[in-house]
Amino acid sequence: MSVPASLQAAVARELSAAEKLLGDLIRQPSTSGLEHDAMLRLDKAFREIGVEVERVPLSDRLRDDPDYCDPIPDIRYDGRFNLRIASKGHGGGQTLLMNSHVDVVPPSVDQPDPWNPRQEHGVVFGRGSCDAKGQIATIYLVYRVLKTLRPDLAGDVLAHLVVEEENGGNGTMAMARRGEKADACVVLEPTSGKVLTSIRGAVWFKLVLSGRAGHSGQAGVTRSALLMARDAIGILEKYHAGLLARSRGFPLFDVYPNPMPITFGNLEAGNWPASAPSRAVLKGVLGLLPNVTKEQVCAEMRAALENCGDEFLAKNFELAFMYRHDSSVLDPAHDLPQGLLRAAAAMGTPAAVDAMTASCDAWFYNNQLGIPTVVYGPGTLKVAHSKDEQIALADMAASAATLVRFIMDYCGGKR
Repeated sequence: MSVPASLQAAVARELSAAEKLLGDLIRQPSTSGLEHDAMLRLDKAFREIGVEVERVPLSDRLRDDPDYCDPIPDIRYDGRFNLRIASKGHGGGQTLLMNSHVDVVPPSVDQPDPWNPRQEHGVVFGRGSCDAKGQIATIYLVYRVLKTLRPDLAGDVLAHLVVEEENGGNGTMAMARRGEKADACVVLEPTSGKVLTSIRGAVWFKLVLSGRAGHSGQAGVTRSALLMARDAIGILEKYHAGLLARSRGFPLFDVYPNPMPITFGNLEAGNWPASAPSRAVLKGVLGLLPNVTKEQVCAEMRAALENCGDEFLAKNFELAFMYRHDSSVLDPAHDLPQGLLRAAAAMGTPAAVDAMTASCDAWFYNNQLGIPTVVYGPGTLKVAHSKDEQIALADMAASAATLVRFIMDYCGGKR
């Protein structure tokens, strides 16, 4: 039996175990900060395969890291952990690292039974099925298939299963601070099976505007913080338009009309219809491309408000950044994406290189540890974070087959 045929057969035999793990994970409401039970389930599942499993303890000292993100206040880390999975080769080969996250966003409005997985015609529904518990189940499937096929690997196959990607990547940041060594990294996120070599960055911001409260009959005396927030939205939209214009020239991003949008997700102001509010809080996210850093964008947003021409607004705002990611870029000609493309073609699921118009944890490995990194995995962003979140088991199987075939080549397997 040829390698593709034997590999496909092994994936098909092990897929039901991955589906079961996915269902078990969906049943755990693992929003950021509440991943402990899901991590315990993963610890048990990977130990049963027979690979090395290390609990990597987390500490409240994470909060002192300059890259720490805090959109959710008062999360604590003592007693929590990430998982480091390892399948050791016999030595002398290249090491591949995989990463994915167990935390999920809260259920969507009208999402039916978000913590109760259901399967319909080979598609699994439930919160986290697509982002990113389906990807963790795919990593699990990869290790099960490797155990079944037992390819002669010289290099190690590692995985980081982490907490808190959704609120800024604090789990992966903790793993990066350990200084992991690897020759390549694949961050598993929903990519529709594409190999993403360019991943945009982002900053999440909180803008507090202070006005002058008063009665609705005191026009000219009051200054509504709510209207100041309206004006600030216009100022930041103008800044974004200029940033987008000067961020062209990256072919993988240029095919998208707006690969780095600004989104205003939350506005709070006032407690009475006939009173001008003294305080408004505006929260949102601004994407960024590789021509600027997160530090530059933070400084430029502040300068746009300070130099807006409205003296009162310019002196009465506070701007903070809760989440700060740089872009992550790898040459599409690099051996990692090209090897994944070859592996996908060999398994009958040809893939293409593309850019990711969302942010994820890839930059910690690519930028901070110097490990060439791409993003790849089953599922599609079109349904992530939505009431219709879902993942096809066939897509999980295809991604797992591609990853195993790539590992057999990259880590020194004999075909």
